[in-house]
Amino acid sequence: MPAIDPALMNAETLLALYSRRALSPVEALKAVMERVARHNPAVNAFAVMNPHALRQAGESEARWMAGRPLGPLDGVPCTVKDLLHMAGFPTRRGSRTTDPRPQGEDAPAVLGLKAAGAVIIGKTTTTEFGWKTPGDCPLHGITRNPWDFQRTTGGSSSGAGAAAAAAFGALHIGTDAGGSIRIPAAYCGIVGYKPSYGRVPQWPHGAFSAVACAGPMTRTVRDAALMMNAIARADARDPLCLPDDPREWRMGIEEGVRGMRVALVRRWGYEPPLDADGEAALQRAADTLRAEGALVEETDPELPDTRQIFGRVWGVALAKLVAATPEEKRSDLDDGLADVARREGGLSAIDFLAADAMRVEAAHRMGLFHLRYDLILTAATPTAAFAADQPTIRPTEALWRDWAPWTFTQNLTRQPAIALAAGLDAEGMPRAVQIVAAQGRDDLCLRGARALERALAMPEANPMA
Repeated sequence: MPAIDPALMNAETLLALYSRRALSPVEALKAVMERVARHNPAVNAFAVMNPHALRQAGESEARWMAGRPLGPLDGVPCTVKDLLHMAGFPTRRGSRTTDPRPQGEDAPAVLGLKAAGAVIIGKTTTTEFGWKTPGDCPLHGITRNPWDFQRTTGGSSSGAGAAAAAAFGALHIGTDAGGSIRIPAAYCGIVGYKPSYGRVPQWPHGAFSAVACAGPMTRTVRDAALMMNAIARADARDPLCLPDDPREWRMGIEEGVRGMRVALVRRWGYEPPLDADGEAALQRAADTLRAEGALVEETDPELPDTRQIFGRVWGVALAKLVAATPEEKRSDLDDGLADVARREGGLSAIDFLAADAMRVEAAHRMGLFHLRYDLILTAATPTAAFAADQPTIRPTEALWRDWAPWTFTQNLTRQPAIALAAGLDAEGMPRAVQIVAAQGRDDLCLRGARALERALAMPEANPMA
């Protein structure tokens, strides 16, 4: 076995060692599971573990020994967020109100992982129905940040963010309806990628269908692109997914940003808050892209106030969730979820259609903006990760002020966006920035993020070394 702990290896490194028979998938899985056993009691990243993982790793090992790997992720330890169906396991969605019986089929992204040979070690925690940023839920409690157990992971992909940072596997599926991949990635010092809407098929669609995406949460940008090869394949069950694009998503990822036009954006129709450490990380990223040859210009896409759009989408989606919950179980819902549904969910059909028209207008303006700019650079979160145990108070205000002011606009406009670490603050916590590309230009988004990652030369997250 190599001198480096296999649990700390990214997927590309694992696969290279498998191909040379210098490491086996069983050895890699055992290293990950030893780390889970040691650290997960403090982190609480898992909703349920897969008892068949060791057998599946053994089957992968046999395929590698025969020189016949099943697919591009054969034997790589992965996790799945507990908003997605995985056959044989329940989908609890972080809620005491959901059905505990196992699901009969895989969600499209899970099917993609399995077809590529990945070994899924378990399902990770989520905030209840993915509704908020603080990383807790009624069913599984608080998921804690591996950098500091007193701080939140962010959400709603709380367990995936924690698992990636804690090296509980190399690849993790999260979902993102307003920042739920990118916020945990920023707080946990990893890479979180929200693809273009429809690039990764989903079924069944949830309450946030119009804005939600599934995507990779990894320790490197290249691993995120590698994972896209498995999960970004069209699925007939999803009528809203994009046509199949069988490209290798790592193709061109090392071509850099020289000559690219990059917009440094600080407004999304309003001014999202950003503290001094976040501003320093954003400036560091802008200076780095300039040094790499990009043409960086601070500018404003002149959007309408996107808070007014997302607030309506969010409130109506949560009201729909509450209405679908049997009345006798509604008292089991997160108090904040029920409060937002009550306060924000009473829109008329006319008002909701008006909000959707505003969403399309915002997407239209961003499409025109990208005729001038290849990429957008922004902050990812207004602060570093806050306390894990603090109560959720006035969630609507918190959404704009503390949680997702930098991330939800890209869900409305359906653009690809990726968060990655750009430094540590004075307390040793990760600070991140966000790279955004035009709808459908996932290739440019990954390429820009990889150029920044490579130039910043940040070490891969390993907070519990």
